[in-house]
Amino acid sequence: MQFSQLKINDLISRALADLNYDLPTPIQVQAIPPLLKGLDMLGTAQTGTGKTAAYSIPLLQKIITNRSTYQSPILTSLIIAPTRELAAQISASIKEYGKYCKVKVCVVFGGVSKGPQINNLKNGIDVLVATPGRLLDLVDSHFIDLSRVNYFVLDEADQMLDMGFLRDIKRIISKLPKVRQTMLFSATMPKEIVSLAESLLHQPVRVSIGSVETPLRAISQSLYRVEKKNKAELLIHLLKDEKISSALVFTRTKNAANRLTKKLLNQPYKTEVIHGNKSQNARTNALKNFKNHSSRVMIATDIAARGLDISQISHVFNYDMPETPEVYLHRMGRTGRAGEDGITISFCAHEELSLLKDIQKHIGMEIPVIRVPITFSIEETTSEISSTKEKTDSFPSKANAKKRTSHNSPYYHKRNK
Repeated sequence: MQFSQLKINDLISRALADLNYDLPTPIQVQAIPPLLKGLDMLGTAQTGTGKTAAYSIPLLQKIITNRSTYQSPILTSLIIAPTRELAAQISASIKEYGKYCKVKVCVVFGGVSKGPQINNLKNGIDVLVATPGRLLDLVDSHFIDLSRVNYFVLDEADQMLDMGFLRDIKRIISKLPKVRQTMLFSATMPKEIVSLAESLLHQPVRVSIGSVETPLRAISQSLYRVEKKNKAELLIHLLKDEKISSALVFTRTKNAANRLTKKLLNQPYKTEVIHGNKSQNARTNALKNFKNHSSRVMIATDIAARGLDISQISHVFNYDMPETPEVYLHRMGRTGRAGEDGITISFCAHEELSLLKDIQKHIGMEIPVIRVPITFSIEETTSEISSTKEKTDSFPSKANAKKRTSHNSPYYHKRNK
C-alpha cells in the first residue's frame, strides 16, 4: 500500500514526498484510516515504528478540513509526551508533515524560560505538544485554554506512569472537553494504563505493532563479564574498533554518566553526555551533535532509552545493566531502527547477575558471553563465569544476528508462536 491509497490531503502528501515517505509503515496502515474517521485508538507500539506520523497525519488533515469554521489559529490538538526531547521531536515532525498546511505548532516543556513559549502561545496555535508539568503550569497561569481541544494524544503513556505523571495526566484530562477524539499509545500495558485507557477511550480501535516483550531479530546481543572498576577500560578498548560508527552508552545514574564522560575526554573522538541534570540547551546540543554524527559517542541515562528517533546508531552499550528487562529492550531499540541491523553489548559485573538473570528470563534466551579481549590494568577480583557459549576475542558482527535467530533456536520459536 502507498500513502496515496490512504486518502491523505494533497498538501500533506506533498510534504511526505519531500521526506521520501513512499510506503506507509504497518502502524500507519492500521492507524490512519480509523483515525481519519474520528475513532478513538489504543495503540501498543515501540518507538521507531512510525507512530508519530500515524497520529499526526490525521491530526493535520482534521485541522485543514475544519479550517473554514474559524479564521485564526485555535488550539484544537494536544499531544502529551513524557520528556522534553520527545516533545521537541514530535513538534519538529508535525511541522515537517504540515509545512504546506500553514498549521501553527508550539512545544512547551520545563527546564527553559517560559517567556518565548508564552509569546508563541499568544500568537495563536493549532497544535500544542507538551510535557505534563509545564502544561499545567501554563494552564494554571491562564496562558493555555484547553476548552476547544478535540484531538488528544497521550504518547509513551507507560513512561509517564514510571515518571510519576499519572496524577498530572488526570488533572489535564479533567480540563479537556468531554467530546473529543483520544489516542493513547504505550509500549507496555500495566494495569494502571489499562485502567486509564478504559476511563479515557470510547470504543477504541486497538492497534498493536512491535512488542517490548521480545527483542528485534535484526539486533545482535552479546555480553562481557567484567567488574565495575574495569568497565571504562574495556569500553575504551572496544571503541578502538572503527566498525563502531555511532555508539550510545547507557549508565544507570547521572554521576556515572559524568564520570565516564571524563574518562573518555582524551580519546580521539568526540563524546556527548545527556541526563536530567543537564540544561535544556546542553541536552539539545548533545543530541544535535550525536544525530549529525559530529560526535561518535553519547553517554546517557535512561532519558534516552525511549522515544528518541536517532538513525544509524550502530551500537548500544549497556555500561550498567538496566534494572528491569523492559528498560533493556527499550535501550536495545535505539539501534536496528528502520530495518537496519544493530548490535547491543552489555557489561555485567558480579553484583549485576540478578539483573541479567531477569533479563534473560524475560526475553527467553541466554545472551552470548564473549571473552574479555584485554588484560586489565586493575586485576579482576571476581573470576569470570565460564560459558559453553563463550566467543572468541573477535568483536561481534552484525552478520551473527541472523545466526542467533535460526529456526532451531528457542528464541525463534518464542518469537513465532
